[in-house]
Amino acid sequence: MRDPTGSTQEEGPMSDIGGQTVVPDPIEVVERFGAAWADHDLEATLRLVTEDCLFEATGPAPDGTSHIGPSEIRKAWKAIFEDTASRFVAEETFGAGDRVVQRWRYTWDGGHVRGVDIFKVRDGKIAEKRSYVKG
Repeated sequence: MRDPTGSTQEEGPMSDIGGQTVVPDPIEVVERFGAAWADHDLEATLRLVTEDCLFEATGPAPDGTSHIGPSEIRKAWKAIFEDTASRFVAEETFGAGDRVVQRWRYTWDGGHVRGVDIFKVRDGKIAEKRSYVKG
Protein backbone atom coordinates (compact mmCIF):
# COMPACT_ATOMS: atom_id res chain seq x y z
CA MET A 1 0.00 0.00 0.00
CA ARG A 2 1.27 3.49 -0.76
CA ASP A 3 1.00 6.22 1.83
CA PRO A 4 0.42 9.87 0.85
CA THR A 5 4.20 10.39 0.43
CA GLY A 6 4.35 7.60 -2.15
CA SER A 7 6.39 5.18 -0.06
CA THR A 8 5.30 1.56 0.03
CA GLN A 9 4.33 0.06 3.37
CA GLU A 10 3.18 -3.46 4.09
CA GLU A 11 -0.43 -3.41 5.14
CA GLY A 12 -1.49 -5.54 8.06
CA PRO A 13 -5.06 -6.03 9.19
CA MET A 14 -5.09 -2.35 10.16
CA SER A 15 -2.23 0.01 9.26
CA ASP A 16 -1.10 3.32 10.67
CA ILE A 17 -0.28 5.51 7.69
CA GLY A 18 0.63 9.12 8.29
CA GLY A 19 -0.90 9.02 11.79
CA GLN A 20 -4.22 7.73 10.50
CA THR A 21 -5.55 4.21 11.00
CA VAL A 22 -6.42 2.67 7.68
CA VAL A 23 -8.80 -0.29 7.65
CA PRO A 24 -8.42 -2.27 4.42
CA ASP A 25 -11.34 -2.79 2.09
CA PRO A 26 -13.19 -6.04 2.98
CA ILE A 27 -12.57 -7.46 -0.51
CA GLU A 28 -8.83 -6.84 -0.10
CA VAL A 29 -8.92 -8.70 3.24
CA VAL A 30 -10.67 -11.69 1.64
CA GLU A 31 -8.19 -11.65 -1.26
CA ARG A 32 -5.22 -11.71 1.16
CA PHE A 33 -6.95 -14.53 3.05
CA GLY A 34 -7.40 -16.41 -0.25
CA ALA A 35 -3.75 -15.92 -1.19
CA ALA A 36 -2.60 -17.37 2.16
CA TRP A 37 -5.02 -20.26 1.66
CA ALA A 38 -3.72 -20.88 -1.88
CA ASP A 39 -0.19 -21.02 -0.45
CA HIS A 40 -1.38 -23.66 2.06
CA ASP A 41 -0.11 -21.33 4.82
CA LEU A 42 -2.37 -22.11 7.75
CA GLU A 43 -0.55 -19.75 10.13
CA ALA A 44 -0.87 -16.77 7.77
CA THR A 45 -4.52 -17.59 7.18
CA LEU A 46 -5.26 -17.77 10.91
CA ARG A 47 -3.55 -14.40 11.47
CA LEU A 48 -6.29 -12.95 9.26
CA VAL A 49 -9.19 -14.15 11.45
CA THR A 50 -10.54 -12.48 14.59
CA GLU A 51 -10.23 -14.14 17.99
CA ASP A 52 -13.99 -14.81 17.92
CA CYS A 53 -14.19 -15.75 14.24
CA LEU A 54 -17.07 -18.04 13.29
CA PHE A 55 -16.39 -20.66 10.61
CA GLU A 56 -19.40 -22.66 9.48
CA ALA A 57 -18.22 -25.77 7.64
CA THR A 58 -20.19 -27.31 4.79
CA GLY A 59 -20.68 -30.64 6.51
CA PRO A 60 -22.14 -32.70 7.79
CA ALA A 61 -25.38 -32.02 5.94
CA PRO A 62 -27.75 -30.40 6.29
CA ASP A 63 -26.39 -27.66 8.60
CA GLY A 64 -22.62 -28.11 8.78
CA THR A 65 -20.54 -27.58 11.90
CA SER A 66 -19.63 -24.31 13.60
CA HIS A 67 -16.08 -23.64 14.79
CA ILE A 68 -15.29 -20.52 16.83
CA GLY A 69 -11.85 -18.98 17.26
CA PRO A 70 -8.46 -19.75 15.74
CA SER A 71 -7.86 -22.89 17.84
CA GLU A 72 -11.06 -24.63 16.72
CA ILE A 73 -10.69 -23.36 13.16
CA ARG A 74 -7.10 -24.67 12.98
CA LYS A 75 -8.39 -28.17 13.79
CA ALA A 76 -11.12 -27.89 11.13
CA TRP A 77 -8.74 -26.68 8.40
CA LYS A 78 -5.59 -28.68 9.21
CA ALA A 79 -6.24 -31.58 6.81
CA ILE A 80 -7.21 -29.25 3.97
CA PHE A 81 -3.97 -27.28 4.34
CA GLU A 82 -1.88 -30.44 4.59
CA ASP A 83 -3.23 -31.64 1.23
CA THR A 84 -0.84 -29.62 -0.93
CA ALA A 85 -2.36 -31.03 -4.13
CA SER A 86 -5.72 -29.42 -3.33
CA ARG A 87 -6.62 -26.02 -4.77
CA PHE A 88 -9.22 -23.33 -4.10
CA VAL A 89 -9.88 -21.02 -7.03
CA ALA A 90 -12.09 -17.96 -6.62
CA GLU A 91 -14.55 -17.71 -9.50
CA GLU A 92 -16.23 -14.43 -8.47
CA THR A 93 -15.90 -12.07 -5.51
CA PHE A 94 -18.05 -9.08 -4.62
CA GLY A 95 -18.82 -7.07 -1.53
CA ALA A 96 -21.51 -5.04 0.19
CA GLY A 97 -20.33 -3.07 3.20
CA ASP A 98 -18.57 -5.39 5.63
CA ARG A 99 -19.77 -8.52 3.77
CA VAL A 100 -18.00 -10.31 0.95
CA VAL A 101 -19.45 -13.13 -1.16
CA GLN A 102 -17.10 -15.43 -3.02
CA ARG A 103 -17.98 -18.25 -5.44
CA TRP A 104 -15.21 -20.85 -5.61
CA ARG A 105 -14.11 -24.23 -6.87
CA TYR A 106 -12.17 -26.61 -4.60
CA THR A 107 -10.23 -29.36 -6.37
CA TRP A 108 -8.41 -32.32 -4.84
CA ASP A 109 -6.95 -35.56 -6.18
CA GLY A 110 -9.98 -37.37 -7.54
CA GLY A 111 -12.64 -34.70 -7.45
CA HIS A 112 -13.92 -31.17 -7.02
CA VAL A 113 -16.81 -29.22 -5.54
CA ARG A 114 -18.13 -25.73 -6.17
CA GLY A 115 -19.43 -23.48 -3.46
CA VAL A 116 -19.92 -20.06 -1.94
CA ASP A 117 -18.44 -18.39 1.13
CA ILE A 118 -20.10 -15.47 2.85
CA PHE A 119 -17.56 -13.48 4.82
CA LYS A 120 -17.99 -10.76 7.41
CA VAL A 121 -14.94 -8.52 7.87
CA ARG A 122 -14.28 -6.55 11.05
CA ASP A 123 -11.26 -4.33 11.76
CA GLY A 124 -9.36 -5.72 8.79
CA LYS A 125 -9.86 -9.40 9.69
CA ILE A 126 -12.30 -12.19 8.87
CA ALA A 127 -14.96 -12.33 11.61
CA GLU A 128 -17.21 -14.89 9.87
CA LYS A 129 -16.73 -17.44 7.09
CA ARG A 130 -19.94 -19.27 6.29
CA SER A 131 -19.40 -21.95 3.63
CA TYR A 132 -21.96 -23.58 1.35
CA VAL A 133 -21.51 -26.19 -1.41
CA LYS A 134 -23.53 -27.42 -4.37
CA GLY A 135 -25.21 -30.74 -3.54
